Amino acid sequence: MQTLIRRKASILRSWRTLSREFTTSRKDYFFASVARDVRESGLYGFELLKSPRGFRRFVDEAIERSSELISYISRMPPSMEIVRAMDEISDTVCSVVDSAELCRNTHPDREFVEEANKAFSSVIEAAAEPQPQRYGMSAECVSYGMSAECIINTDHNLYNAVIRAERDGNLCANEAKRAANSLRVDFEKGGIHLSSDKLERVNQLSIEIAHLCREFSENIMADSGTVDVFPESRIPKHMRGLLRPIYRSISDTSKKSLDSGGDMKERGFRITTDPGTLSSVLQWVADDEVRRQSYIQGNSVPLANLAVLDKLIAARHEFAQIIGHKSFAEFAVSSNLASSPEVVKSFLLELSRIVKPQADKEFFNIREFKRRNCNERAVDLEPWDEAYYTGMMKSSAYNLDSSIVSSYFPLSQCVEGLKILVQSLFGVTFRSIPFAPGESWHHDVLKIALHHPEEGDLGYLYLDLCSRKGKYPGCAHFAIKGGRQISETEYQLPVVALVCNFSGPSGSSTARLNHWEVETLFHEFGHALHSLLSRTDYQHFSGTRVVLDLAETPSNLFEYYAWDYRVLSTFARHYSTGEVIPEKLVESMKGARKMFAATELQRQVFYSLIDQTLFGEQSSTQDTVSVVAGYYSYLYAKCFAASIWQKVCAQDPLSLETGATLRSKLLRHGGAKDPSSLLKDLAGNSILRYHNGGVMPDLTSLCQEMELEKST
Repeated sequence: MQTLIRRKASILRSWRTLSREFTTSRKDYFFASVARDVRESGLYGFELLKSPRGFRRFVDEAIERSSELISYISRMPPSMEIVRAMDEISDTVCSVVDSAELCRNTHPDREFVEEANKAFSSVIEAAAEPQPQRYGMSAECVSYGMSAECIINTDHNLYNAVIRAERDGNLCANEAKRAANSLRVDFEKGGIHLSSDKLERVNQLSIEIAHLCREFSENIMADSGTVDVFPESRIPKHMRGLLRPIYRSISDTSKKSLDSGGDMKERGFRITTDPGTLSSVLQWVADDEVRRQSYIQGNSVPLANLAVLDKLIAARHEFAQIIGHKSFAEFAVSSNLASSPEVVKSFLLELSRIVKPQADKEFFNIREFKRRNCNERAVDLEPWDEAYYTGMMKSSAYNLDSSIVSSYFPLSQCVEGLKILVQSLFGVTFRSIPFAPGESWHHDVLKIALHHPEEGDLGYLYLDLCSRKGKYPGCAHFAIKGGRQISETEYQLPVVALVCNFSGPSGSSTARLNHWEVETLFHEFGHALHSLLSRTDYQHFSGTRVVLDLAETPSNLFEYYAWDYRVLSTFARHYSTGEVIPEKLVESMKGARKMFAATELQRQVFYSLIDQTLFGEQSSTQDTVSVVAGYYSYLYAKCFAASIWQKVCAQDPLSLETGATLRSKLLRHGGAKDPSSLLKDLAGNSILRYHNGGVMPDLTSLCQEMELEKST
């Protein structure tokens, strides 16, 4: 499963300085360039975050500024100014929420993490707590393996102001009309129409859901599970450097050959079953008992999350029903392209029917290979067997050696590959930016400006790519600031962080990526480009702030760049000889990738169906194995990306013409344009289909790519 994107859904934000009474000193805290001026200091460039306790002032300033804006909005006649002011409220509040979210997932200083947690909770609770004047926002909480819960404030004065703006505000620009409509819908999804007692319960559930999301994430970071393995010979030599050595005593009476008295120490290894390590164990360890124990442990911990997930499902289900939906699945999907769980299910079942014949063949081949390898006729294929035996089959069929493949992908060269990619596609360069005092959270972090020779800096990117203790265990894209038009001449540039967990420090000559990690890096960079290259009037629509089943499309599209030899040959060089990666090797990698593609696709369909079932009308809190009714969105994105690659990129993936098309028709719009219109304008009408009131992707390009029969 791809690591999920860190995004927000339907957040209120602003356009320009609203009036003289609001050009206050608070602009220093919230609207100064986060990465432009080395004289600034504080975490992420925010003056207030010079110390952990700065988060407290950060929260206070955000609430004070929001209160001023609410008072201002209440006195305003119907106009576009209402939308701009509400957008500024969210920009202010989300400066705290986004900074706290990144900090608590990546900062090595526990005091910073604890203060960030308190700040996150303070803002979320203030947002949902009934009070005479309350700022409006909806924040999406995304934890590892989890999608979002919208916490929507229910201030009637703000809601009525949005209605006035939408109805009588003379909103000339399409984006302003779309923003007003989106804000109104967000309020209504938050229960603005409910009686006071039901609205109070919705607010309570919103807070509970946010805390459960955070608890889920913290549990994963605190307890990823371990398996102790003795003797050390059960672990392949090339993996031992990734694991922690451990020792146990062996009595000399059990070792007849030992003449010396006392205990002897036997060396073994402790496997930490985080996703990255578990994946390596399942692929490379021959000992099936080690794989079995690791698989079970890795898919069982943290045990505390079983109760968390049960509570989360129950809270989401109650929340959705109070709002007026049959299920949380219906609530979550209603504003997406799919529009209803019925459309999602139709799409998944159609895809399942297409992929099943090939997946069945692949399963049979894997099982027979295991039987031959084990010299047994009646052996079953276990869940912990698949990665090991498919890896053997791929290596055998294509003569692949993972250590040889990774030798062409030093981490520094992969970052160089991202640099070459943006320069070729968009005419943009990476410009290294020095850190201001206190701005960085770790010495491995890099800061880069995307610089255009005519347009200047387009946005700022933090790269935190290497694993360390206590860090978010997966890979993700975090938005720190969204882009928005502050005035007619000034644009607030987006600031994002790309977080991964690759082995070894950034500058180390030994930090080399396997190709799955290269693909992941390009995936997350696709999210970053979506944020950095968007140019929307409102932060509400900036970058990845789009409907959920479109959000993964740019990231899935940029995965193709990690497989194309024309791209790889520009940066993939041997760490010691400098030799360009051989084209024959890349073709072998692509051939191996296709061998079990149907099995992987069928697995994703299965996860998505489980997801829809758990959060459907018959939602159960028993045997919880999934966490959000949006997992299908990855499959939507996979189909959209396949069509875009074939129709827009494949012929010349690195040309400025291709880049101009991607930027002008996809990346720059964020959520400011209707997603169906955006997709059709980019790749033609055939990229999607209309079904039962919703939108489904066309499957033709994906089926061609996977050599599947579209009709059954």
